[in-house]
Amino acid sequence: MSSDAVAITREAWGSTPDGPVERFTLDNGRGLRVRVITYGGIVQSIETPDRDGETANVALGFDTLQGYLDNPGPYFGAIIGRFGNRIAEGRFILDGVTYQTPVNDGVNSLHGGTTGFDKVIWTATEVDGGIALTHVSPAGDQGFPGELSMTVTYTLSADGGLRIDYLATTDAATVVNLTNHSYFNLAGEGEGHVYDHVLRIDADEFTPVGAGLIPTGKIAEVAGTALDFRDPATIGGRIRAGETQMLYGRGYDHNWVLRPRDGEPESAALVVEPVSGRTLTVLTTEPGMQFYSGNFLDGTIIGGSGRPYRQGDGFALETQHFPDSPNHANFPSTVLRPGQEYRSTTIYRFGVS
Repeated sequence: MSSDAVAITREAWGSTPDGPVERFTLDNGRGLRVRVITYGGIVQSIETPDRDGETANVALGFDTLQGYLDNPGPYFGAIIGRFGNRIAEGRFILDGVTYQTPVNDGVNSLHGGTTGFDKVIWTATEVDGGIALTHVSPAGDQGFPGELSMTVTYTLSADGGLRIDYLATTDAATVVNLTNHSYFNLAGEGEGHVYDHVLRIDADEFTPVGAGLIPTGKIAEVAGTALDFRDPATIGGRIRAGETQMLYGRGYDHNWVLRPRDGEPESAALVVEPVSGRTLTVLTTEPGMQFYSGNFLDGTIIGGSGRPYRQGDGFALETQHFPDSPNHANFPSTVLRPGQEYRSTTIYRFGVS
């Protein structure tokens, strides 16, 4: 769509010791309005109408930059990297060399280490239909090899889609797994738990985890488990099942093995909030998707609505390669080498039923 179809406004939005932060508002003129800040490339809010045309923000987050600085742990709305999800003990071997990244989740590394891409200030440029964010991660950043140059582009479409395109190149062999960590509540941010949302996941398999939420390396069928969302089911219907996998994650915090992709964004999930009628369709080129049901929200964080976020008050659908992939040869590779391009696309499409 042409650039004049998406209105873009730009404003100063505070600063950190690393420099000033800007906020961009993208409006497709058809009810979808998305705000993105350059700190962490964070999607701060997503406003979309319900079946009666009433608009609400459906993304968890804060009204001020300080909220994100004070509460980095949930990664609300942020770009995640260099490696989304977990790496066992923060360690992996690439081309015979062992690399150690910071451990920040028990004995494991989570979402790129202690200072991941969620905590840097990205450089923003307006593009057709949205904004492009760029960042260069130097060689050795958080223990990862190679200088990584990235562009993450957010664009809106007329059909209610928020499209995220990732592009990365490196000057030395490295591992890359980028994603976005938005939490959604289609009833509206701060409106309580999401257990009545109806979810479908287009996957027949998942990667089972151990007690530290690190994959065992096996790929298992979802059939007969609480992780079977091939037919639509409420998020809360089986969340307290006594299955070992559910106990490990305190609910859902697992990677689903999506059905094979052909290089274009294809359906990964559909979520429906029955009262408002709002829907979210997720399409991606990625082989996996982490469904996280907000299990570790404990009421200590106050969101933009002024209400505390409690367990289950939001869900994340993080499209990605599998967790701990560098340590499992049977998982799709996350290795990026000089001369190659890392490319990934995910679309979050909002509508009504």
